[in-house]
Amino acid sequence: MSKLPERRELRADLVQRRRELKPAERVAAASGLRASLEQLPEFLTDKHVAGYWATGGELPLNVAIGPLAERGQTFYLPIVTKIGGKRRLTFAPWTTGEDVETNELGIPEPKAAAHVIEADKLDLVLVPLLGFDRKGNRLGFGGGYYDRSFEFLRDQARPAQPLLVGVGYAFQELPAIETAEWDIKLDYIATDKELIDCTGGAA
Repeated sequence: MSKLPERRELRADLVQRRRELKPAERVAAASGLRASLEQLPEFLTDKHVAGYWATGGELPLNVAIGPLAERGQTFYLPIVTKIGGKRRLTFAPWTTGEDVETNELGIPEPKAAAHVIEADKLDLVLVPLLGFDRKGNRLGFGGGYYDRSFEFLRDQARPAQPLLVGVGYAFQELPAIETAEWDIKLDYIATDKELIDCTGGAA
């Protein structure tokens, strides 16, 4: 039996649960996320850090990324680009307060980005997700943007550059996620409650 309907149902349930969070719960979760991320030394030192603009109840990054500029780090937002008929991500610098515009897919992107970099030039990426397990498997929206954009990591010893850090609420944890050969695993997962090391202790 196809797993597609099951995954579609699971995605819908997780999205609904995120949307039901109260504003005060989101604020508390954003602070918890910062505490979790700051347990990861690379988050405090890596120069090129990418993230996402929270939509649909996603865990907000605003509290966590606030201090990046003060530490001399550059923050990037993804831009969806069609290459060879398939959508991939490039990344543009963005600073709190700068304008964004919604693309055709409903994803906010930096407005009139003059400079973009490729995924392999980043040091650390905060990856949005709908669900995760403790082995670093991620349930996304099904578009495949992140898997295609970071497919160069598939044959590399992990962790590698960039470090992939999934971001989600603790309640998005699943017992296990069935994977496909094109799925790219996460190195860490940061929630509002903890930082989870998925590298198995690899150096």
